[in-house]
Amino acid sequence: MITSTATHAFFPLMDRNWAALRAQVHTAADLYEKHFGRRTAGMWLGECGYVPGVDELLREVAIRYFFVDSHAILYADRRPVNGVYAPIYCATGVAAFGRDTESSEQVWSAKHGYPGDPHYRDFYRDIGFDLPLDYIGPHIHPEGHRMYTGFKYHAITHDKLHDKWVYDPDAARGKAGLHASHFRGNMEKQAQRLAAGMDRPPIIISPYDAELYGHWWYEGPIFLSDVYRQLHFDQSVIQPITPSEYLDRHPTNQLATPGASSWGLKGYGEQWVNESNAWTWRHVHAAGERMVELARRHWGATNPLAVRALKQAARELMLAQASDWTFIMATGTTVPYATRRFNEHIVRFTRLYEELTKGAVDEPFLASIEAQDNIFPDIDYRIYAT
Repeated sequence: MITSTATHAFFPLMDRNWAALRAQVHTAADLYEKHFGRRTAGMWLGECGYVPGVDELLREVAIRYFFVDSHAILYADRRPVNGVYAPIYCATGVAAFGRDTESSEQVWSAKHGYPGDPHYRDFYRDIGFDLPLDYIGPHIHPEGHRMYTGFKYHAITHDKLHDKWVYDPDAARGKAGLHASHFRGNMEKQAQRLAAGMDRPPIIISPYDAELYGHWWYEGPIFLSDVYRQLHFDQSVIQPITPSEYLDRHPTNQLATPGASSWGLKGYGEQWVNESNAWTWRHVHAAGERMVELARRHWGATNPLAVRALKQAARELMLAQASDWTFIMATGTTVPYATRRFNEHIVRFTRLYEELTKGAVDEPFLASIEAQDNIFPDIDYRIYAT
């Protein structure tokens, strides 16, 4: 188990302020060490967002590796000898592992992969919308607003929302086993094909959003269980392995610098800066610069109230930097919620900045937002001064 950047910030759009990037990395690594008693071996960069130089920040906290999308490796500053099937070392000695597109799409895509099979449970059909209001009324919103209940009686069947099959758990369970077998067989063939042209065993990196399993794809956890059981009992070609173990076995790797990239739409930053959300970035950058100013001005602060305000300002900034807000705005799902949350964190940060600048912190206000946003209780605001 590894960790991610503190609030899943999108680094390629934040590289004008390296103190803000450093704070995301150091805060996450310190929190991990507090809870696990050791340093994290790797770090997930939010949205696989990499920009050259970030590996230096990872090296500072003794992180050995991170992940990027395939084109970050393929468009590195020199041609990767083994493509994405072996890590590359940045100049800092931190390893970058590239995502394998072939195995990723097979599991992730509802159109081209397993989750869209007609026998699997339909995510969108829910009794909160299907059943008569006089029956479902007591179990949904008190004002009668229809909403998801989690009870879903239908299989995917087809793209339309009507004329669905009734969900059959046994049929879906059987499909999960077949798909696990298909996935395992494809990976065996892929590994054998790749190994023929390499001086070491290939490593196939297949990362997915955790919410795919059990949320969007209800049978996903069953599929995962079957995959790993089959890998253990039914074959001897491939082996599950962690990146740390791979680096221990194969410590010599090519030196190269990955290209700036993400695993988002079209592979770069378009998902997080477009006509729907570009307005957020001027506030993120201004707040980041102000946080650096506060940390430098109050480096040796001893007033307990001022220290609390400085720590809370760092929390509000990090929460505003979360890539989820701009992602939601771009996808158009719950835009009012994302907009409200982003604005709240920026407004709270700005008020704390102004009060600290004037030397007059409003303790009741500070206490109220500390109660709401108490992430990272041991955060060190001084990291922004570096």
